[in-house]
Amino acid sequence: MQIEILILDIETAPHKAYVWGLYDQNVGINQIVEPGYTLCYAAKWYGRPGVMFGSVYRHKPARMARTVHALLDKADAVVHFNGKKFDVPTLNKEFLLNGMPPPAPFKHIDLLQTCRQQFKFASNKLDYVSQVLGEGAKVEHKGMELWRGCMDGDAASWRLMEQYNRHDVRLTERLYERLKPWIKNHPNIGVYTGCDEKTCPTCGSDRLQRRGYKVANMLTYAQYQCQKCKSWSRGRHAAQRPSPGALVAA
Repeated sequence: MQIEILILDIETAPHKAYVWGLYDQNVGINQIVEPGYTLCYAAKWYGRPGVMFGSVYRHKPARMARTVHALLDKADAVVHFNGKKFDVPTLNKEFLLNGMPPPAPFKHIDLLQTCRQQFKFASNKLDYVSQVLGEGAKVEHKGMELWRGCMDGDAASWRLMEQYNRHDVRLTERLYERLKPWIKNHPNIGVYTGCDEKTCPTCGSDRLQRRGYKVANMLTYAQYQCQKCKSWSRGRHAAQRPSPGALVAA
């Protein structure tokens, strides 16, 4: 058995509404002409080639929703950038509107949360962080013009949107590799693969180096650092308590 990790990104259409001004507007629900919706999604299975893509341009919205629902239903964990607050709730709305049940539960690996919790970048946007780390930039476009073109069914706009969406997924996967040792509460790979504590719970490697001890509230554990992904972990079972000078503070 292996863990199934899905890399996911969606693009959405903006709300259409009647407004009286361009600044500091409070839009009432009776001003909404058409609510926003999911335009498209791109996804890939971590560590495997190929990026999947689906859109309302290629298929009916219900068919697109069923396809991405099936991917989420299979995933043990989903890697995204602000997906916990945006992408996944947006897709859940599509599932509900199309009479679909929730997909099977999965773990969230939200790289935006990791950036906010662990670092102090000048900007936490995917484009900025990826460039700072040398992982590349997002596909350039003309902003709202691209979204309006897609909403109007313009073929050239949709070709660029597909390129943009697919590339975001590749960027997200590369950023996941860079941030992996910093991710808090990463799903334990060993739970899915059946490996023992001598494998890295973050990446599954057996290249663990013993690095002292981890002291919890009442017990002491062996502490390890993975020599592949550089994440830290502790043994699953309490170790014999060492002399005070050998302890590593929790």
